[in-house]
Order: sequence, then structure tokens, then C-alpha cells
Amino acid sequence: MPELPEVETVRRGLLPVMEGHIITRADVRREGLRWPFPDRMADRLTGARVVRLRRRSKYLLADLDTGETLIIHLGMSGRMLISGTTLGKFHHDHPAPEKHDHVVLDIEGGARVTFNDARRFGAMDLCPTDDLANHRMIAVLGPEPLGNDFHEDHLVQALAGKNTPIKTALLDQGIIAGLGNIYVCEVLFRAHIHPTRKAGRIAAARIAGLVPIIRDVLSEAIESGGSSLKDYRQADGELGYFQHAFRVYGREGEPCVTPGCGGQIGRIVQGGRSSFYCPQCQR
Repeated sequence: MPELPEVETVRRGLLPVMEGHIITRADVRREGLRWPFPDRMADRLTGARVVRLRRRSKYLLADLDTGETLIIHLGMSGRMLISGTTLGKFHHDHPAPEKHDHVVLDIEGGARVTFNDARRFGAMDLCPTDDLANHRMIAVLGPEPLGNDFHEDHLVQALAGKNTPIKTALLDQGIIAGLGNIYVCEVLFRAHIHPTRKAGRIAAARIAGLVPIIRDVLSEAIESGGSSLKDYRQADGELGYFQHAFRVYGREGEPCVTPGCGGQIGRIVQGGRSSFYCPQCQR
């Protein structure tokens, strides 16, 4: 599933095409994806201007001049693909419609944004912008890890006394919004913390030290265009490259990159997800 860096990369790719521009036509080709689409979604989008395109956790948010916000979640395999405009050095013509092109937005000036989702775990919804904070998908989210509300005191207090493994705690979207499996593995490796350690038993100083590491890992991933594993692509169809900088994720059996360690990367399963770690470095 695309995590915060991938969604932020997609947002940045969509910005020049969508923000400030009118959706001249919305073509909704099915009744819904993970959940049903809102009533009359095509009519409510057609003619609306995208005033602002932003991100909250793993959600893309398009604020419209109609007073509504289009909420987009990419799910496991969702992609927002741009055609009919020049991105970087290349012009992307409109491709022939594909089986899994579920929502197509024609934008003034000739650009087209297509929501393609082969596995159909993605979602779209419309919500009054003024009430967005109370939407069922948004209200449960904790602070943004790159925002001012995420700081050492918050994380120390949120994890104090927790009997859950630190890996599981960091994946809790109510504690930190947007962190997913890949980046939590990378964060814990850099912090030298074993993924099974009980969160409430880790010293406050070590918990506080996770904050700058989380910021660094996410910022580096965004600058690399995210991590391309399986279905993820940027909005222009290009791959992300942070997977080439993974220190533990997906490296089971390979040597640890820590100088002088000599250990091998291991893998365990926690909550149905693979955790990659170095048994020598992470305690």
C-alpha cells in the first residue's frame, strides 16, 4: 500500500495539472471501489475548480470551489495517472481506456487525470470542506509526522505504558498519521530498536529520538519519489527510487549495512506484516 512519501509524491505530480484548474468533465465508470462512491459524484465534480490540492496522512484532498473536498485513497494498487500534457521532458497523450480506469477527470486545458485501481481497494468520497476534520476516515488520524504537532513530547506521552510492540505502535494511525510498514522498518533499524520491544518499556529518551529519525526517513523517501514496490508509480508513470536505499526492508538474509556488525537481516511476521531487522544491531 502506498505510504505517506508515495502519496505526497503523487500530490506533487498532480499539483500543476489540478490545483487552480476546473474539472470540465468527470466520468465515473462504476458504483464504487472499496466503498460506494457518493451520490451524483460525477455531477458534483463536473465544473468544479480545484482550489487546493493537499494531503492528510495517506489521503489526497482536493478542495473544490463548491465547498466540498474530494477525498482520494489509493488503496493497495491505486494510481493517479496524468495524460494530455507535458510532464518534464515528455508529452503524455491520452491512452486508450483500460479495464481498471474507474474515474476519469478531464481538466481544462486538455489534461486528464485517471484513477486506475486493479485491485479496487482504493476509495473516493466527497465531504463538506468545513466538516472534513469530522469525516470518518480523517477524524481518527494522529498528527502529521512532518508537521509541527508531531514532536518528542507527543510521542513519549502516546507510547507511555503501552504493552504493544513498538512496530505495531508506530503503525497506529491514531498516534502518527501516514507511517506504514516499509518506513517503520527503516526507522527502527536506524534507531537500533528491535521491532518486538514493548513500546512502554523503551526509555523516553530513545522514544524521543525516533522523532528526527522518522522525519529524516520520510523526507529522504519523498525526495526519491517514494518506493516502487509492485504497483506504485508516480503521477507521470515513473518509478520511485527509495527502495534502492532500503537498509533492511526486503533484505532478508543479506548482510547488515552497519559497519563492523557482521549480522544478517532477519524477518518476522507481526500482525500479518513482515518486519525486517538486524538481530545484532537492534535491541
